[in-house]
Formats: sequence, C-alpha cells, structure tokens
Amino acid sequence: MNTTDFDRFFLNSPAGNENFQQIVLETQQLISEFYKTNSDAFSGELPEVIEQEIDALPIRSKEGDDFLVVLDDVQKRIVKNSIHVSHPTSIGHLHCPPLIPAIAAELIIATLNQSMDSWDQSSTATFLEERLINWVGEKLTLPLSSDGTFTSGGTQSNYMGLLLARDWFCDKHWNWNVKQQGLPPEFHRLRILCSESAHFTVKKSAFQLGLGEQSVITVPTDINHKMNTAILAEEIERLKAGGFIPMCVVATAGTTDFGSIDPILETAAITDEHGLWLHVDAAYGGALMLSETHFNKLEGINRADSITIDFHKQFYQPISCGAFFVKDKKNFRYLTHHADYLNPEDDEEVGLVHLVNKSIQTTRRFDALKLFMSLRMVGEKNFACMIDYTVQLAKQAAEVMAHLENIQVCNTIPEINAVVFRYTDNTEENLDEKNTFIYKKLIHTGTALIAKTRVKDQVYLKFTLLNPRTTIVDIEDILHSISQFAAEYEDRGITQ
Repeated sequence: MNTTDFDRFFLNSPAGNENFQQIVLETQQLISEFYKTNSDAFSGELPEVIEQEIDALPIRSKEGDDFLVVLDDVQKRIVKNSIHVSHPTSIGHLHCPPLIPAIAAELIIATLNQSMDSWDQSSTATFLEERLINWVGEKLTLPLSSDGTFTSGGTQSNYMGLLLARDWFCDKHWNWNVKQQGLPPEFHRLRILCSESAHFTVKKSAFQLGLGEQSVITVPTDINHKMNTAILAEEIERLKAGGFIPMCVVATAGTTDFGSIDPILETAAITDEHGLWLHVDAAYGGALMLSETHFNKLEGINRADSITIDFHKQFYQPISCGAFFVKDKKNFRYLTHHADYLNPEDDEEVGLVHLVNKSIQTTRRFDALKLFMSLRMVGEKNFACMIDYTVQLAKQAAEVMAHLENIQVCNTIPEINAVVFRYTDNTEENLDEKNTFIYKKLIHTGTALIAKTRVKDQVYLKFTLLNPRTTIVDIEDILHSISQFAAEYEDRGITQ
C-alpha cells in the first residue's frame, strides 16, 4: 500500500476532492429531505427503543463501508430519532435552532481544522476571533482595557470567572500567587455569593477550584426571581463579622428557569464598596445587547470584572459557541502559562498573538467563524427583531395562559422568553405526578418538547421560546394538548 491509497479520505488531492463533493452533497440531500417531511420536534420513541436501535448499529468496518450505506444508517437510526431543535414546538431548553450561515460555517471550520491556541496553527482565525471579541466588547460598552476569548459555553466561562476572581483576590489582598504557591492558608474562609437561582456551575466551579461547595452562599430572590440586593449587602456584612472572607459576587443575567436578570447596577455598587470581584453570568441574557427594546435590562454589565456570554443560545449558533470577557485584560495573567514549543514569551515581545494565553483550553475550535458569517448574512437588525419577537411571544403566551382556569403561571411577566407554569385543578392532588405525566405525553406522542423543572420542590413545566418561528398558535395548540393529557391522566387513574 502506498500513500495514494489514502487520497480519497483527505482533501487536497483529486480523489479526495471528488469524494468530498459526493459525500457532502449526499449529506446535504439527506438533511434537506428529512426536513421536508419532518413534522415533529421528536419521533416520540421511548429511550429503550432508541437504545436498542443504536446497539444494533455497526460502529466500525474492516475495509470501509460505502458512504451511501453509512448515510442510510445515519438517517434511519440517528437523524430520525434525534431532538429537532429547529421545529417550532421544540421549546424545552436553552437549545436554539441553528442559523443556516452558521451551519455552513461548521463545514469550513471542520475542513480547515484550525487550532486556536497558537498563531502558527490558526493565522487568520486568530485575528478574526479578536475582531469578534472586540465587537462584543463595544456592544456591551466595555472599557478599552477589556478583552475576551471564545469558550465552549457557560460552564467553562463561569469557571474562568471564578478562577480569576480567586487568584485576583488572593493577589490583591494577601499578595499571594495561587499559580505559584497553591491555595493560601486562609482559603477555607473564602466565600462566593450568588442568588438562589444562579446556575449550578457556580457551585461546581467552587469545588473544582478547591474551595468546596460550602464556599458558595446563596442569596434569596424577590418575587420576580431576582437576587435581593438588600439581603446581599447584609450577607456580606454577616460573613465578615463571622470571620469569613467574601471574594466574589455572581450576578445572573438570565436565570435558567425564569430568565430573570439580577439588578446588576446595584450589585456592582455593593461589590465596589467591599472590594469584591463581580462576575456576571449572561450566558442566557447576554443576547439582549442586540435588542432594540430590551438592551437596557443589562444596565451595569460594563461594571463587571468578568462576563459570560453564550452564542449557542439567543445568537442561534450551533453548539458549542460561547465567550468569556474581562474588564481588565491584565487579569488573564492568572491563567497564562508559556510553553517553548507553543507560545514562547519572546513571541509577545514582537507582537505575535497566541490566544492560548487567554484560555484554559489548549486545542480550541475556530467558532468565531460561525458568528462572523451569521452577523454578515443575517445582519444585526434581523438578530434584534428575532430576539424582540421571542420576548414578546413569551409575554403573549403568559397572558393567554393567565386566562386558563387550570394553568398556574409562575412568572406572569417574563423577563426574557421563558414561561414557567404548571397544570392545576380543584383537587390539588397528585399534581407533581400529573404534570410529569403531561410532560412525558407531550414528548412521546411527538406533540412538543417542553421542559420540566421544580419550583419550591414542586414539579413545573416550562416553555423556552428561543425559536423566532414559533407562533402563539403553536403555544395554544400545546396548551390544548396539555388539557387533553390531563383529562387522560384522570380517566386512567394513573399515579406515577
């Protein structure tokens, strides 16, 4: 066997280029044909049925199968039973329908296979990512000292925010270099404050950073599910009086369940007063920076020391695509490490950019291309219209639901585009079981994909209305189905 035997598997050869065109064309046709006929957000198959189909799927071949045979298996066993997030009734999670320009960008990203750690692996990609980071900074009115990096999403970004908060605090207050010396003797007294509705990654990051979940102090929310800043200020004073050391406050701009936005400006005033790091988790709500009518809800975000933004939510980018920002780029020094073969210090002296200096990742995808192509082909104005439409749709849905006898809406005036509710009745019996039954019936009849959560330890349902193609008629149809499934629950006398 010689090297030409492998040509058809790689680009940059006649055989490879031809094979590429054939496979991509057939794949495009497979997807297009599926979406011409697909009528549901999900096939409705039960987990055990799907598992059996995948177990029966060959995952390898000795000599290599014909690509048409493989694509046929993909269509019948994978695509058919996937969650179809582009469907108007797929309204469960913060899981957006991807924009077509971004899907096209994914093909280019995979083909070029740039690694965003060193300039000599990414060249033009490095500079384009920097341009996109600067664009977001301008939209958020961040200071000229700010900087950022693309990430895999909110989990990584929140982790980076708390990592920098910890190391910055130890450096500023104790002249202690965590990178060199490890955790300081007082580390067990460090505390992070966030609302009781903050994302779970605050606690997850805390234990990964060696501080433990016990270091996270949750602050009660008000009736609108926003952090109560009066109690926040009291908690900081209480912690200090008890010998603990508050180091950081996490404000959430778009909680996972309700989409609530904490009072960022008030929180910033408190953190400034006490010399604490302020991290704003705007993974969900950050897209409001593009809104023509709701951007003011992010007031004060430019006061944050670090910010999380997710583009694979309301920017409609394929997973994964997020970003992390700092108000002062100098704080990236707390995670920078130089390797002679990758990002030597003398490269910085001649102005060569190695993005690994700003990331906890080494190998990283060229995700900025997706956002670039989307912004160019869709345009900021259309982005704004899509976001504003979904916010208005959530408000309209909540109003419709408020007039239904058996629907109890938790957030009657949605902050962004999430509506939390539950089915109720006069008996008030087995409501958790009944709502769980409704949730399962919606999915496994292919009617809709909605989310299930808990509020004060009771089961609630949720519409997450990210899709600008979802209409109020879709919502009304789902509500009608909910009523039917509730009646079916009663008729069958099911208790789960």
